[in-house]
Amino acid sequence: MTGTELRDLIRHKWGYSYDVQLRHTQGKLWLQIMWRYQEQVSFPMTEVEFCQHLDGITTYLRDWGVSEQVLQFVTQTKQKPRLGKAINVPLQVGDRAREWILE
Repeated sequence: MTGTELRDLIRHKWGYSYDVQLRHTQGKLWLQIMWRYQEQVSFPMTEVEFCQHLDGITTYLRDWGVSEQVLQFVTQTKQKPRLGKAINVPLQVGDRAREWILE
């Protein structure tokens, strides 16, 4: 999955290019689909910066082998990002990938 493919997946599901972040908490790793989106006037990144950001995120997803997990979760979820509430996608990474994640 590339950054463009992730953006297209999210936009197709919810109609907007929502921002994404990686989060590591309580020994678990999550992809958070945030409530802010690239089409907002107040969005803090340019389109180029946003594409670079998504490319960086998807590089990790590919390296950890979890792109398919993200695709399945987004396709199947009934949740929708809303103000102040991100969608948390659990990432099941292997032990090898986990040892490179800082606590």
